[in-house]
Amino acid sequence: MENTIYLGLSRQIVLQTNLDIVANNIANVNTNGFREQSPVFEEYLSDPRGNGDPLSFVLDYGEYQNTAPGPLSQTGNPLNVALNGPGFLAVQLPDGSTGYTRDGNFIKTSDGTLVSSAGYPILGSGGPITVPADATEFVVDERGVVSDQHGQIGRLKIVEFDDLQTLKPAGNNVYTTTSPEKEAQKTVVRQGFLEGSNVQPVVEMTRMIKILRYFQGVQKMLDTEHDRQREAIQRLTGSQA
Repeated sequence: MENTIYLGLSRQIVLQTNLDIVANNIANVNTNGFREQSPVFEEYLSDPRGNGDPLSFVLDYGEYQNTAPGPLSQTGNPLNVALNGPGFLAVQLPDGSTGYTRDGNFIKTSDGTLVSSAGYPILGSGGPITVPADATEFVVDERGVVSDQHGQIGRLKIVEFDDLQTLKPAGNNVYTTTSPEKEAQKTVVRQGFLEGSNVQPVVEMTRMIKILRYFQGVQKMLDTEHDRQREAIQRLTGSQA
């Protein structure tokens, strides 16, 4: 008798996960380089009674990202860069590992280290990039080479991946992955530009409304099933509980 309730609850749990993802997308509609996330579902069959009549549950398998680039906006700020292509900027995470981001809004700390909006050092080919204290110019060419009035300072570590779906969100607009990185071949740097989020607010709001309607529909079904079971128990026991 509880099968309907179990199936309904599995659907609601997945809908809640879906709603959390959509809410996160909407919250990052103005985040530089953010990429829309979507859930991945699969059917999970269970035969708890072993009678050859399996139950079909819903399982949230994971997430995948929309890899379409966001719109570019010209800022004129030399500390802003945008990536035109599939590449990612490499940053150093607090534990010393490498993270990847599309957010090119650089900040120069008091000691000259370039960091991301989240405060992670921007990596070059030889480690974090540091701008000399006497630098009066800051130029980044299309290959990611960083220079001042005296010459080259370093080169942005820009990498690409064979499968972008292996990149997993790690918070603060950064991705991590265990897949091997490779030197960017199809990515060009544009200084004085920023890439916006590829989230489409109207689409996400529509998705949210649909999710809420689905959730309400499942809840109505569960309420109906609860009333049916209560009525059956009352008839079988002769009680009015």
